Amino acid sequence: ADRPGAMLTLAARRVARIGGAVRAPAATALSRAGFADDAAAADAAAFNPASGLVMPRKVAVIGAPVASGQGLDGVDDGPQILREQDIRGKVTDLGWRFEDLGDIEPVRPSATDPADTPPGHKARHAFAVGRSCERIANAVKAAADDGSFVLTLGGDHSIAAGSLAGVLASRPEAGVVWVDAHADINTPESSPSGNVHGMPVAFLMRLAKAASTPGFEWLAEGNELGVPALLPSRIVYVGLRQVDVGERTLLRKLGIKAYDMHAVDKLGIARVMEEALDHLAGKAGARPLHLSFDIDACDPSIAASTGTTVKGGLNYRESHFICEELARSSLLSSMDLVEVNPRLGAAKEDGGKTAAMGVELVSSALGLSVL
Repeated sequence: ADRPGAMLTLAARRVARIGGAVRAPAATALSRAGFADDAAAADAAAFNPASGLVMPRKVAVIGAPVASGQGLDGVDDGPQILREQDIRGKVTDLGWRFEDLGDIEPVRPSATDPADTPPGHKARHAFAVGRSCERIANAVKAAADDGSFVLTLGGDHSIAAGSLAGVLASRPEAGVVWVDAHADINTPESSPSGNVHGMPVAFLMRLAKAASTPGFEWLAEGNELGVPALLPSRIVYVGLRQVDVGERTLLRKLGIKAYDMHAVDKLGIARVMEEALDHLAGKAGARPLHLSFDIDACDPSIAASTGTTVKGGLNYRESHFICEELARSSLLSSMDLVEVNPRLGAAKEDGGKTAAMGVELVSSALGLSVL
């Protein structure tokens, strides 16, 4: 239910009408009415209509506290701890308008949920995750239709089935940079764990059968929201270092451009991003870009509070360089930041440090630079 006294934005009211509830945070509103002359000039210089954004540039934040896509408590606290790192102030300091649309009310798993039991089909809590993603998709589409930069704060990475569906419904030509230790392209048949946070790309590409997966029917071909299938040529992976056997087979079969950490080490992150941007928006022509950033792409030494840490990840500068280059392209128009879990980590302060790292990455993606 909506929090007492909170004013829902237009996008939030749209979600409420289709059956999804939005929890608005205590402080919601545009933080600025306008821009200083220098900020407005920088804003105009960075603007590219191919991004799908409109002037003056605005960031719309949507919280997606979904935890059912995996098995650890705490990742649903991600949106709140990220807000506590003054994400609003950091965004407005960069000259963007800021609108917090609140949190989507996630659907919780229930004993009465439709069973997900086809032979060989493993998708834990599929109904709850799928319905939650539907709510996210509608909210993201509404904000994207408004010309906003849509920033979705997770929650586990299953939310990308919703956030990216909303982006594609509004900006069907969008390309995707997926920064993650994992490929998240398992199907319910190939997944070793059955955790849906490892399946969003498969659902978006229609490799997983949405029509026969309880909760995901809304994403099937011919869906009312108008979500097209994500094409293999429109996604690039960066930072992979733990890929399941079935995922490796799919990546090769579909010819998906993917840079694991060996490639990052060998080529350097500058060349990786040059090739990624050329693949998505160079030869193919300028298009809106979406960044889906799982904090576990970063090495655990700089982002310890996440559920699936893997040694040998992106270092501090590599992580920021990815975001900086996407900002410099002037085509980045939406972003997910997921898998921040403040309850995890060896030290008490790890949760805050990981959240701070996440907000720094958002700042770089929105144009923060030294010079």
